[in-house]
Amino acid sequence: MDVLYGIHAVEEALRARPRSIAHIAVARERSDIKLQRIIDGCRSAGIPVRFEPRAALDRLARTGSHQGVVASVTAKAYADLDDLLAQRRGKFAFIVVLDGVEDPHNLGAIIRTADSAGADGIVIPERRAAGVTSTVAKIAAGAAEHLPIARVTNISRTVEELKAKSIWTIGLDERGSQSYDALDYNMDCALVLGAEGHGLHDLVRRKCDFLVSIPMQGGV
Repeated sequence: MDVLYGIHAVEEALRARPRSIAHIAVARERSDIKLQRIIDGCRSAGIPVRFEPRAALDRLARTGSHQGVVASVTAKAYADLDDLLAQRRGKFAFIVVLDGVEDPHNLGAIIRTADSAGADGIVIPERRAAGVTSTVAKIAAGAAEHLPIARVTNISRTVEELKAKSIWTIGLDERGSQSYDALDYNMDCALVLGAEGHGLHDLVRRKCDFLVSIPMQGGV
């Protein structure tokens, strides 16, 4: 059993997959409209609600930033790559591929941003990268409950698979030959982002159809 914490993460799980929630714990010391909405939703769905001291929630979430609510849930299943391509949200396919993002906070922020931008899903590697944890779900502010996320064994092979399915692959790289805003994105595409520090792996970089960069104006 996993835990989800934070008002947005728990609220979206309640909306998207209520059957996955075994019970929720709510801090006795906190009372507001957003928490009450979650409590009412759980009671309507027959999900047990427990009122606990805040210290008990700190232990459950292993952090104090739970906003007064922690849910015990079954883990969300990862999607298949084909599932991502089948769930097209717009005129063109739009996949975000992460080549080894390791920081859970960064992964959560990317999930939230990708969902807001209309991405069909995210691809992450199985090893040497962050997976979808309670911290990631909290930072994603509920987006992880809606956006399909596929976990693959090999990112470079996945780039090849996408290209074979007529998906143009666009690598974001500081050595990119053109600025990101010079490219016409009116096509089925996958945006490939590298890890913190070393960026894209060489093999992944070489397999991308395009390499684009973001011009930096600062001194860092």
